[in-house]
Amino acid sequence: MCGIVGAVAERNVVPILMEGLRRLEYRGYDSAGIALYDDGEIIRLRRAGKVQELQSALDKNPLQGATGISHTRWATHGAPNESNAHPHVSGKDIAIVHNGIIENHEELRDELMKHGYTFDSETDTEVVAHRIHFNMQADGDFVKAVKTTVAELEGAYALAIMSVKHPGELILARQGAPAVVGLGLEENFIASDVAALLPVTRKFIYLEEGDVAHVRRKEVTIWDIDGNVVERPVAQSELSADAAERGSYRHYMQKEIYEQPEAVARTLDGRIADGKVLDSAFGDKANEVLDKTKGVHIIACGTSYHAGLVARYWIEALCRIPCMVEIASEYRYRSPVVLQDTLFITISQSGETADTLAALRLAKEMDYISTLTICNAPESSMVRESDLVMLTHAGPEIGVASTKAFTTQLAALALLTIVLARRSGLEEKQERALVAQLADLPGLIGQVLTLDSSIEALAEHFADKEHALFLGRGVQNPVAMEGALKLKEISYIHAEAYAAGELKHGPLALVDENMPVVSIAPDDDLLEKLKSNLQEVRARGGELFVFADPRVQFGDRHGIHTTRMPALIQDFQAPILYTIPLQLLAYHVALLKGTDVDQPRNLAKSVTVE
Repeated sequence: MCGIVGAVAERNVVPILMEGLRRLEYRGYDSAGIALYDDGEIIRLRRAGKVQELQSALDKNPLQGATGISHTRWATHGAPNESNAHPHVSGKDIAIVHNGIIENHEELRDELMKHGYTFDSETDTEVVAHRIHFNMQADGDFVKAVKTTVAELEGAYALAIMSVKHPGELILARQGAPAVVGLGLEENFIASDVAALLPVTRKFIYLEEGDVAHVRRKEVTIWDIDGNVVERPVAQSELSADAAERGSYRHYMQKEIYEQPEAVARTLDGRIADGKVLDSAFGDKANEVLDKTKGVHIIACGTSYHAGLVARYWIEALCRIPCMVEIASEYRYRSPVVLQDTLFITISQSGETADTLAALRLAKEMDYISTLTICNAPESSMVRESDLVMLTHAGPEIGVASTKAFTTQLAALALLTIVLARRSGLEEKQERALVAQLADLPGLIGQVLTLDSSIEALAEHFADKEHALFLGRGVQNPVAMEGALKLKEISYIHAEAYAAGELKHGPLALVDENMPVVSIAPDDDLLEKLKSNLQEVRARGGELFVFADPRVQFGDRHGIHTTRMPALIQDFQAPILYTIPLQLLAYHVALLKGTDVDQPRNLAKSVTVE
């Protein structure tokens, strides 16, 4: 969740650390801080708020140092204020930054207090700093003290530590949270995400679970969970340093909404040939696994969960095999029954989502025939740990409210549906028709984006509202759920989604003239049912905002605002295309309400804590 950046060099590392924090601010923006080794002491500067607050403080009081660590925080333990901001220190000797949650911090805190340690924060991280300091008292061995400490910790963490007694050295430890070492020319770096370090290196070592890395200017030593020195492979990142720049757009979210034609095209590129989907798009052993697959179990969180719900409609309708979809945090704590020949699928933008990653690891101990991850991050933990992988190639997504990640996940799941349906009797003619629908998506998304100005006008009806209701039927119900999530995430309007047929079973009690109701109305088999549901809304005075196929007629009556989608949208395309106007609506409502579109309160992009 939080962002970590560190460096060991001969030059002043402050510009490197600050640029890294700016690139990771989407991971946490409650507070930011930096610690540097300079002239025999550790100097620390922290500020509540965003990275710019820290930069302003540095502009007034410049610091420098050749070794340093830095951090952007998303609060878990303790309020988002300066005293809880990282780095945390133990005396004048140890400075530490941390991503994750230490579950046994209270027991460790009580024990440390008995040894005379005092605490200046409410965080679990300060406990780790003091514990390392305590364990160093035996013989002053920095590496040994960190190893001893991490063996005592329960929970998830990426830890970056520096010691005043060991200048020019950093230690990085990983358990349940991502951590990488960036390799430079007689300088090395550490981070929680490669994006932080792309301006200074493209060469990375990805730490594995339980690894501890001793990072110096000219050397990196890594120990595995058993204490053995190991060589981890060096990977060359394909990401460009400017891939995450905002360009001429007002917000990252706006940019990412408009990138969707190209992003979906990249998802499809190289996966389709001669009107057919290539099995190899899912990995070298995909053909063997898919031949055996008689059921699918999808696990995800948030927006990715909604993508899985759409896929369930596709897979069961076209493949005629059972498809279960669950929220990862719930799956982990029940006793799931694994049906024979079931493929386990995880979906994640970052590939580091804590609950989904833990579910993947649990699934690998169960009787699934294989595991498949659909992901946007090629260097992520899920990608490395899954048997099969489908990369979405969406490009960096910085806005916390996911947009292009969702539509590219749907495109990837559509490809998977087709290869599974082929094994269930899908005829070649049908497959070609479905593939043609997918190939048309980039151009159709571009057409939907031309509705932007009319949707901007619609947003004015929501600016003074506190609640909104989203309705969909069939495969559009998860799309309505995603639309409600987008609105609540960035505008802070309480928004809920329901299957339209459920209105009369409770939600209709909420409907009045102050409750805008958004609905999705493609020209499909459920249209007449949906129309009846929407009449129930109008009869109670609810104001309707309908995104409809041009062939669908609602009339221009008072209280119904109809936005016409492009003509001839096919059923297989509809969930992806009807998502776009809901993203635009949320964006424009948030602008009117003056919220922070890219970094909404209380949220962070990559949820690496449980």
